Amino acid sequence: MNANEVLQELAALGTERTKKVYTQNGAREPLFGVATGAMKPLVKRIKKNQALAEELYATGNYDAMYLAGMVADAKTMTAADFDRWIEGAYFYMISDFIVAVTLADTGIAQAVSDRWIASGQELYVSAGYSCYCWLLGNRKDAEFDKGKLEAMLDTVRDTIHTSPYRAQYAMNNFVQTVGISYLPLHEKALAVAKAIGSVEVRRGSTRLSVPIAAEEIEKAAAKGRLGFKRKYLRC
Repeated sequence: MNANEVLQELAALGTERTKKVYTQNGAREPLFGVATGAMKPLVKRIKKNQALAEELYATGNYDAMYLAGMVADAKTMTAADFDRWIEGAYFYMISDFIVAVTLADTGIAQAVSDRWIASGQELYVSAGYSCYCWLLGNRKDAEFDKGKLEAMLDTVRDTIHTSPYRAQYAMNNFVQTVGISYLPLHEKALAVAKAIGSVEVRRGSTRLSVPIAAEEIEKAAAKGRLGFKRKYLRC
């Protein structure tokens, strides 16, 4: 399949209802409004195809960009490739759920995420912390530097309330994920979450619902879910 053929199939799968939801969350034209589940048969046919993924991502069509992340051969991508992808990510559903997830499937994930977080740019920071969330929820605890994650928790505690809104959301999720999925720092993450308290994030004049990290960590503990790891990152 080539990019034009894929776009035609995506167009046929789109619905106005889904398109409206995506648009309300920040997506812009061009897009068709294709539900993620509806893309899975396409993913099975395409399998991993990095050349096609690059073509799809470059279209700027939200649905095509999402599919690009699902069919990308992430392990062949370089830091420069991911920099190009994050540059094209114009809202959080691309930065956090396409770029960050794809990056998490590589060996350069932490190094690239660290650089993005240090940049201070809202969606770069959001993608960086989101990538750590995907990593922590999938990889063994031994693959992480405890001291580094502890320092990151301290940074979040000290800067979250003065950071850009979308960065705040991802930072809050990072604390929650450390507290649930990374056992060596469960107590530390819970303490940081309590120090942070509630996080108020807005999109324009709309106040967004943000989980209170301390409550989510305590709920997971009560349900015996500490140490949770997902088997797969991408569909």
